[in-house]
Amino acid sequence: MGAEEDKKKKAKMARRKQEVQLQQEIETTEEWEEMIAKEGLWVVDVYQEWCGPCAAMVGNFRRLKNELGDELLHFAAAKADTVDPLDKYRGRCEPCFLLFAGGVLVGFVHGANSPVILRTITEQLAAEHKVMDGSVERKEVKDPLISNLEEREKARYDEEENEKEEEEDDDNVLDYRGERCNYGDTLTMSSQQEEEKKGFTVALIKPDAVRDGKVEEILQQMSEAGIEILAQEERQLSEEEARDFYSHLQEEDYFEDLVKFMSSGPSFALVLTKGKKGDTILHDWRDMIGPTSVEEAKDQAPDSLRAKYGSDKYMNALHGSDSPDRAAREMAFFFPDMSTPTIPIPGSRPQLQRTLALIRPDAFNKSRDEIMEKIKEAGFKVALQKEMTLTKEQAAEFYKEHTDEPYFEELITRMSSGPLMALGLARDDAVTAWRDVLGPTTNAKEEAPDSLRAQFSIEETSINQLHGSDSKETAEKEIQYFFPMEQTVAAIKPDGISTKEEIIDKIHEAGFRIAARKETTITKEIAEEFYAEHKDKEYYDDLVNHMTSGPTMFMVLSREGAVSGWRQVIGPTNPEEAKTEAPESLRAQFGQSILQNAVHGSSDASHAKNSIEKVFGQLEFNPDDEDSQTLQSEPTKEQEETGGTEQKSEDRAASVAKGEDKTNDNKGEDAKGEEAKEGDAKDGESKGEDKAEEQKEEDASKATEESEKKEEETKDETKKDEDTKEEDAKKDEETKKDEETKNDDETKTEQKEETKTEEQQAAS
Repeated sequence: MGAEEDKKKKAKMARRKQEVQLQQEIETTEEWEEMIAKEGLWVVDVYQEWCGPCAAMVGNFRRLKNELGDELLHFAAAKADTVDPLDKYRGRCEPCFLLFAGGVLVGFVHGANSPVILRTITEQLAAEHKVMDGSVERKEVKDPLISNLEEREKARYDEEENEKEEEEDDDNVLDYRGERCNYGDTLTMSSQQEEEKKGFTVALIKPDAVRDGKVEEILQQMSEAGIEILAQEERQLSEEEARDFYSHLQEEDYFEDLVKFMSSGPSFALVLTKGKKGDTILHDWRDMIGPTSVEEAKDQAPDSLRAKYGSDKYMNALHGSDSPDRAAREMAFFFPDMSTPTIPIPGSRPQLQRTLALIRPDAFNKSRDEIMEKIKEAGFKVALQKEMTLTKEQAAEFYKEHTDEPYFEELITRMSSGPLMALGLARDDAVTAWRDVLGPTTNAKEEAPDSLRAQFSIEETSINQLHGSDSKETAEKEIQYFFPMEQTVAAIKPDGISTKEEIIDKIHEAGFRIAARKETTITKEIAEEFYAEHKDKEYYDDLVNHMTSGPTMFMVLSREGAVSGWRQVIGPTNPEEAKTEAPESLRAQFGQSILQNAVHGSSDASHAKNSIEKVFGQLEFNPDDEDSQTLQSEPTKEQEETGGTEQKSEDRAASVAKGEDKTNDNKGEDAKGEEAKEGDAKDGESKGEDKAEEQKEEDASKATEESEKKEEETKDETKKDEDTKEEDAKKDEETKKDEETKNDDETKTEQKEETKTEEQQAAS
């Protein structure tokens, strides 16, 4: 009996061994990735640990394998519980068979339907042979079971996000005069484009190759290999910098020699990328330069750059980052102000960039209209526009770093000789595009005769007539100076309320932030108060009646140059004129008549301030930091009585009205070369007025403080005089009382003496 049982056990173990040999067991993500990377058609039985693989199909698989004898056919059993790519199949008890080839899903069968499974395997195996022959392309499929599950999960996620947004909107809402006002813009700038990081690496052309004059030759070979240079700089490392850069090699025997070599002369540092995503640049550059050892490079990769230009050991001519993390650290070392390269995500909307343009006084006086036409032809949108005149003191303060230059006096004289025009230009890659249109800062006629600087140069001066910001950071700073943050009131009138969502999109596209908004039907009294300045006009009554005919959405818009900017966006009052003069304006697109012209805007800063107070109450915009603003609203009477029950909302309101485009910290200005500085000097960039304006504000602040101090001192002296007079009066009164008391005492004494005398006389 015992021998019989042993025989059965051995037979059972043999069967299991055959099954294992037939189906590869997959229990980890690593094993899964190795499997699908292999050649052939893989039939995978996806199971869960509690129920195990579908044992009923093993015999069928074995017969099919024996019949076909095809080396491309493989079988596996994968445990969904522990393989991450199969997590969507967890929690299901129905048998599931997935067919993979070339790393992608090419077929699937749910349920243990043997004929269907075997037919599907046979068909996909034949298709895979055709793919291997190159006669057809492999077709990837999706499992509808998983697709439906993912759609339901996405719908659930979107619903949760919408609920969160609604909760956030509720947090932004406060009461004012019995109405609900939203203090805070939760909408996203529609002009923003989603981006993803682009691959890059850092390359060094070392001192030996620079000394041998091989830089241009190496750069040419980079270009031929399709490598793009994002940034480059010639730089000689100090010994300390070399130690820091190669700190990961400090345990090597040759470390000290390497430090001396790298600090012995100038190197070229470059940030490189390749293709749309840059995902291969790290490895492509490492392959191009070859092994670290020059001897190995000459033996194993004779066409590599190190084999061609290296000499010995660490003197191997070139360097390349060995990992993405190392590339990021090395880019920060050589280019601390450079942002990580990015690429637009397909399908997302393009992101407009802004830059500052200046038409200097001479060109403004002679060629303003022609230059403006050239700007539009180059695809720029004039988002901001302003005329102003610099004083000679402001110009001198602005360019004080060039005081000792021979052109300094002419520079400040020209810059303060009359009005100039400041423009905020917008388009894709605006900073670089505008600099390209301008041309070089010197010798523009010879080097770029079609550039604006060449076309509009003036013979009697070498000062450039046009300016452009040299970086995104500088552009934001300069725009903030010429177009300080403002607020204005915008209204979507009753005739335009049906298109409010489209109008709000246009508002965001124009760079405005909605700091506060509310939709309401105004009374006749409020309309009359709101349009009081038009009371003597013949259309006044019609205007009031129209504004009270339905709901109006009032908004506080925040942006640089908001008042004039919003007037420019809405266009002329008459929609017919707007269609001709400004066809992209809101009144051209949404207006119907002079009365029903869809939108309203404050005419000036004073009108904007008064309108904000009328509609939203006292809103105070204070600098929160260098480059943003906050909005605070006075609490309502109900909030004061309830002790601040809307505190959560007030906290929310304190952080709204921030500009959509934040000014950066302007890092990197110190890293500009002397040539760029000289060019910028002749370029006449208006960078000094910030300090002049700050000095004015500081002087005004000091004057105010001194005035307040004197006023306090005067009040104190007045109070002291009043206190002294009061004390003197009290003393006089006390003295008077003392004298009266003394007189009374004397009178009483006299009376007593008289009485005593009378008594003595009577006794005698």
